[in-house]
Amino acid sequence: MQRRQANVTSAHGIHARPAAKIALTASRFRSSVRLVYNGRAADARSFLAVALLCVSVGGTILIETSGPDELEAANSLVRLIEGDFGQRA
Repeated sequence: MQRRQANVTSAHGIHARPAAKIALTASRFRSSVRLVYNGRAADARSFLAVALLCVSVGGTILIETSGPDELEAANSLVRLIEGDFGQRA
């Protein structure tokens, strides 16, 4: 199991578009991917579950991955989240 933290730097936190990008990215891996924020956990493959975490700008998310490609999955999600989801402010 991999556990990594990622800081949300996107100006609007995690709203619909970033949640969709997280779900799409997590779905590319065979490993299970879970996000934890403020004591609540969500399956990262579920757009709705990710969006309902209501992560605000400056929030820190714990990414937990488990499976055959867990390291790659964790690294990809950290890059996505800390890279502002490919958005420019």
